[in-house]
Amino acid sequence: MSRGFGLIAAALVAAAPTVAITAPAARDWSHTVTTTAEGGYVLGNPAARVKLVEYLSFTCSHCAHFAAEAMPALTAHYVKTGLVSIEPRHALRDPADFAAALLTRCAGPSHYFAAAARVFAHQETWFSALATYEKANETKLKAMPRDTLLAALADGAGLPALAGVAPARVKACIASKTEQERLGKMANEAWGERKIRGTPAFLLNGVLLDDTADWETLKPKIDAALR
Repeated sequence: MSRGFGLIAAALVAAAPTVAITAPAARDWSHTVTTTAEGGYVLGNPAARVKLVEYLSFTCSHCAHFAAEAMPALTAHYVKTGLVSIEPRHALRDPADFAAALLTRCAGPSHYFAAAARVFAHQETWFSALATYEKANETKLKAMPRDTLLAALADGAGLPALAGVAPARVKACIASKTEQERLGKMANEAWGERKIRGTPAFLLNGVLLDDTADWETLKPKIDAALR
């Protein structure tokens, strides 16, 4: 009896379909955004081994080039895996840059990175629109108070649409004293405390990198920090 049962059991096992065991998918950190105590936005794993800070300006052509060249690879191969996080900090250079920074941050952390990417991707177009607008309204712009000026420059450049901000919200976004103060502190840190030489500039785990302004020179330093 026992032998017969054993033969039947063996046959059943042999006939049973093979069940594949799939390991759980690794977490994708490229859609995770957290806010720092200073109001900065961090993309990726907040506990990443490598923490990258980029000092940037929306009116910096080198920053636009970095956004186009580096961000896709940085996000796909480093941020997504949870190994690296990136935090942009605004090293403000001029009123148009200030307006763009206020608008991209206005929709909140979950929309900031997509908005910033659009502003950089269309930099030449809105630069051209802004130059035309400033030339046509030079006298009027000189007489405007700061918040009115920033809103006017944003509208003239077409920045609200790129940042995803509805026209009715532009003035409130621009006039936010909380955001203006946060951006002012970022700029003071970049130019006054860190004494960066230009944009983009990078902190890697708290250390300011020398002679690093593009993906070709930044990538090897990230890889070395991950070893």
